[in-house]
Amino acid sequence: MNKSETVSINPPEIAAKKSLHIIKIGGNVIDNSENLHHFLKDFQSLDGFKILVHGGGKVATQVAEDMGIEAKLVDGRRITDIETLRVVTMVYGGLINKNIVAQLQRFGNNAIGLTGADGNFIKAKKRPVKTIDYGFVGDIDENSINPGNISRLMEAGFTPVFCAITHDGEGQLLNTNADTIASALAVNLASIYETTLIYCFEKKGVLQDIDDEDSLIREINPERYEELKKERIIHSGMLPKLDNAFTAIACGVKAVIIGKSDDLGNIKNNKPFGTRLSTTT
Repeated sequence: MNKSETVSINPPEIAAKKSLHIIKIGGNVIDNSENLHHFLKDFQSLDGFKILVHGGGKVATQVAEDMGIEAKLVDGRRITDIETLRVVTMVYGGLINKNIVAQLQRFGNNAIGLTGADGNFIKAKKRPVKTIDYGFVGDIDENSINPGNISRLMEAGFTPVFCAITHDGEGQLLNTNADTIASALAVNLASIYETTLIYCFEKKGVLQDIDDEDSLIREINPERYEELKKERIIHSGMLPKLDNAFTAIACGVKAVIIGKSDDLGNIKNNKPFGTRLSTTT
């Protein structure tokens, strides 16, 4: 070869990221066996890797009442004392979680039910006492998620089903917000997978008029979000959902969608689904 000749070496192709759907379901799905059956059938049909995150619905409250344990709420937030922690651990990590796993197995999905303590997947810190002592409630930070272990589990062919119980690494279980868990999982796995975070609840998405299902807002960017808050179209319980969602997008999550659990199959069929959150202005 002549010294003046140059050799062109094409860089190796960068492998495309595998897709991952992280879906959080609330009490409206869990408390209705027909809704849950329909949702799980659609969930298992989604392509790529999947993670399901769930809370406890009304079941934990009912079990606590049956045991004579009174629910303690401050500004709508549950205080998790030691008796309540025992109940939510039994109900979230046992009854509800294993019922979901059993149904997914029925549909041919090799699901595995988990708390954050299993596999050291999700650690949390006990919420510090300020004006209110929330008891055994866990808060998540940037070091809480173990993406490597979760990835290995999925690559081995399992579908993780996480309940809203974490641990502090010192032997203590903690009750942790399921919306926050879903968002943290999405953020931490976004560097490995092309990740879509979906919050499923009882409405078609974010509505212009809460009483009109046809007033669905198809897309919201940060600027529009601020307008909707000022107009009080978005308020109360929807605020932390959307705050978590925009944080997730800013941290590399491909998309965040809020929609009705009954319509999840629209994703598989390439039909419009819910409200998509974007960072474009």
